Amino acid sequence: MLSGGGGNHFSATLGQLLKRVGDVRKEVTGDETPVHQVLDVNDGGGGIGSMSQSLPFVLSFSNITYSIKVRRKVTPQSLFRRRPTAADPVSGETLFSATKTILNDISGEARDGEIMAVMGASGSGKSTLIDALANRMAKGSLKGGVTLNGEQLESRLLKVISAYVMQDDLLFPMLTVEETLMFAAEFRLPRTLSKSKKKLRVQALIDQLGLRNAANTVIGDEGHRGVSGGERRRVSIGTDIIHDPILLFLDEPTSGLDSTSAYMVVKVLQRIAQSGSIVIMSIHQPSYRILGLLDRMIFLSRGQTVYSGPPSNLPVYFSDFGHPIPDNENKTDISRGKLVSGATTNSTAVNRLVPTFANPSWIEMAVLSKRSFTNSRRMPELFGVRLGAVMVTGFILATMFWRLDNSPRGVQERLGFFAFAMSTTFYTCADALPVFLQERYVFMRETAYNAYRRSSYVVSHSLVALPSLLFLSLAFAATTFWAVGLDGGFFFYFLIIFASFWAGSSFVTFLSGVVPHVMLGYTIVVAILAYFLLFSGFFINRDRIPAYWIWFHYLSLVKYPYEAVLQNEFEDPVKCFVRGIQIFDNTPLGSVPNALKVKLLDGMSSSLGLKITSTTCVTTGADILQQQGITDLTKWSCLWVTVAWGFLFRVLFYLSLLAGSKNKRS
Repeated sequence: MLSGGGGNHFSATLGQLLKRVGDVRKEVTGDETPVHQVLDVNDGGGGIGSMSQSLPFVLSFSNITYSIKVRRKVTPQSLFRRRPTAADPVSGETLFSATKTILNDISGEARDGEIMAVMGASGSGKSTLIDALANRMAKGSLKGGVTLNGEQLESRLLKVISAYVMQDDLLFPMLTVEETLMFAAEFRLPRTLSKSKKKLRVQALIDQLGLRNAANTVIGDEGHRGVSGGERRRVSIGTDIIHDPILLFLDEPTSGLDSTSAYMVVKVLQRIAQSGSIVIMSIHQPSYRILGLLDRMIFLSRGQTVYSGPPSNLPVYFSDFGHPIPDNENKTDISRGKLVSGATTNSTAVNRLVPTFANPSWIEMAVLSKRSFTNSRRMPELFGVRLGAVMVTGFILATMFWRLDNSPRGVQERLGFFAFAMSTTFYTCADALPVFLQERYVFMRETAYNAYRRSSYVVSHSLVALPSLLFLSLAFAATTFWAVGLDGGFFFYFLIIFASFWAGSSFVTFLSGVVPHVMLGYTIVVAILAYFLLFSGFFINRDRIPAYWIWFHYLSLVKYPYEAVLQNEFEDPVKCFVRGIQIFDNTPLGSVPNALKVKLLDGMSSSLGLKITSTTCVTTGADILQQQGITDLTKWSCLWVTVAWGFLFRVLFYLSLLAGSKNKRS
């Protein structure tokens, strides 16, 4: 039971507390008054009354144990050592593996209004403990319990009421500080909250984070000057606390910062804690000034708890490490009040009280698209490089294959042009791989705690890509179609190029969801696209591909646009490409005089019983398609298959994000 003012008592389960916090968040924003502290609870009514009552939260963890299996170093002595059996006290060990305990029976608690720091040397288990408390560990490898106000936290609920700030600052480089926080507000705050109130919340957060002077400065990256490292870290924290989470986990937030920036970051965390949140962070070597901001600490050494309690109780302990707490520093006065929860709350009921996502899918897609367009608009060089590559390639192809004729040699040159042109559309898409990888890291951070749906990101990512692909397709088609002297319809030629860009972009996007870094991604893209071109049907006809490789022919992304443009070019049944004596071209008889070729035709005519003259059509477009083995699909079918490949890779991209964004250790 929680005691209110004036001697009134009320029962408040975890679910009721969370529900009330959520209700007030819809009404209160724009100032620095924490929503945890503005709830008034009447006796029995559960509503909002006239007297202010703080709602305390306590995160407790007990017997946290985490072990991993490591490989033994095989030596001649180990080969003859007795192997462990089922009766051995050390379970799980084999001849070549052993069990290493990372965390061993760690217990403690953290309260709202306080900062709890997890300290220790490198490898002591600091980050592992933070991950365990934040439910970023696979359940099978972790033992122990974590409760909030005495009740078990389900993963779905924890994602809604908590935030996790990683060591790396994963932000869009060309957005300003204010824009970054505003987009975070659009994601995390419900649509029932007006635009003006969201802006007020962002402005209040900017002041709380000490970022007023940098509000209109871009985040920046290696190629663009932006905010400082400490400011960037505070922006990262701000994006995760925009929705005022009850629990805030931070993995070494001061890592890589100078002492002044590190102090400012922890000072911000102190203000966040005092606003009603539970702040838990790992930190390696805090300065004495930072130490004065901490309320609780846990020291770890090789996975064991060395000390747990307030820093004021350990001045001698810190002196041994050369970092004494100065006498003139204010000691943190910690309240040790005890909270006893009311009735037990069913976890399913609590999950229903707290929505998983703050906004519907269409709002998420709109905000994601707007953010992506804003970031891309400020980096025109990225699109400029892709457009330049397409235009230069188109210009080279146009001048190399200038005004091709309909002779047998011209037909062969058209085949080469189409094969190279279609493969170019796929290779050009590989330039966007670094951008896709950067976005993936931001996505993993944001979706780890339900900023938006993964499906919303995939759909918006696809929609944002379409305008640039459309422009690239039009530029390439216009550069090559008339210069090369193609005979098919321009509109279909443009459509199949657009479909090729779409499929290629989707393929590269899918790879960005599975490869760990850019160089490996480039290697895989180049290799697979080379195989696609090899099995497209240009170098070897489908009928001559060995049976054990024919499956790759049908998987080739280049096959379908290549066959589509060939049909678009050679589908006219009345158009002739080889007449009379042209059948001797590209043969040893090609250089003999025309008069002799006419005599050879007459001899062939009499032998075959046909009348073949120098103007007789010998090969039509249908014959060329037959020779190339293009008979199973129409050009429109090839177009739709190419488009379908693009959608398939988008679905695979979604599945890769679903599998790869769990953010949990095994």
